[in-house]
Amino acid sequence: MTLNSRKRFGLLGRNISYSFSKGHFTTKFEKEKYQGYTYENFDIQEISGFPEIIKNTENLSGLNVTIPYKEEVIPFLDKLSKKAAKIGAVNTIKFTKKGNLKGYNTDYFGFLKSLKPLLQSHHKKALILGTGGASKGVAFALEELGIEYTFVSRNTSEKAIDYTQLNADTFQEYQIVINSTPIGTSPNIEACPDIPYEFFTENHIAYDLIYNPAETQFLKNAKAKGAQIKNGLDMLIFQAEKAWEIWNK
Repeated sequence: MTLNSRKRFGLLGRNISYSFSKGHFTTKFEKEKYQGYTYENFDIQEISGFPEIIKNTENLSGLNVTIPYKEEVIPFLDKLSKKAAKIGAVNTIKFTKKGNLKGYNTDYFGFLKSLKPLLQSHHKKALILGTGGASKGVAFALEELGIEYTFVSRNTSEKAIDYTQLNADTFQEYQIVINSTPIGTSPNIEACPDIPYEFFTENHIAYDLIYNPAETQFLKNAKAKGAQIKNGLDMLIFQAEKAWEIWNK
């Protein structure tokens, strides 16, 4: 192995020891015999630590970005792909040949690809729980699928209703409910978004971007009422493969 063949990739986030990405890419590199390729976690408490990583990490070739930096990282980048600019959130960074940092969003692609097989003709409207960086990719994917959506937040705004407004009528109108918040992630597996789960039916899809645990309390509650459930694992695999494609093109 020569020094030139060394390539480093990684995940930028906060408190990410649980991360899916590191295991996924490490296994991929071993299996597909990418010698000298490594993947590591860049766990920082504040986004202000990001320039230090760029400055001090040799052979860095690509990064994934996770909570809470999908929006905060944007001012540090040289350019954005058209879709990332529209979405307003970045989860993949490519180091260009000129040494620039370019931001992409592959979350929307992963979400779209994993949701599509579940859709039936009555799935026309969606509730997105949460308004953070992850919710933006979800919203963009729903637009591409022609599905109307409404954000649900702790505070009412022009773009969002609040949790107290959810009732039987809401659930009759919206047949897809997506949790884009971190509520229910391991180790806090008993927590779940504060919504009236009794109004889920077999006509609903409950989708949780969380993948650990595989069945969150949100999904368990919806499943108990007959809803079709889906966690975020496939979305993560699809978005990771799309990121790999971007890094190598």
